[in-house]
Amino acid sequence: MSEGMVRDLDPREAIRLIQDGGGDPELLILDVRTPQEHERIRIEGSVNLDLHSPAFLAEVSALDRRKAYLVYCLVGVRSRAAAEAMARLGFGEVFNLAGGIRSWTKLGLPTVGR
Repeated sequence: MSEGMVRDLDPREAIRLIQDGGGDPELLILDVRTPQEHERIRIEGSVNLDLHSPAFLAEVSALDRRKAYLVYCLVGVRSRAAAEAMARLGFGEVFNLAGGIRSWTKLGLPTVGR
């Protein structure tokens, strides 16, 4: 299985990726923070898989490697680690939200949550 590459996107590039996809089922937004963080504030439509969960690698391994993934966390550290793990597992298109949801919200980009 070939190893994929991770590309960092700033929030403006990430929102363009989401909008250009127009809700494309081939793009999955993956939040790798804790369930509590995800519940509080998140990018709409994101799926939560906690990087620090013992089940993380098994859950990620079950995902479709043909899809594109935008991975984010709070500031970009956990998401970078998760994205690199996904690339090692053979995921071809993996994007890391540089600066995480913190940089996303600083630009006033849309979120949902409590």
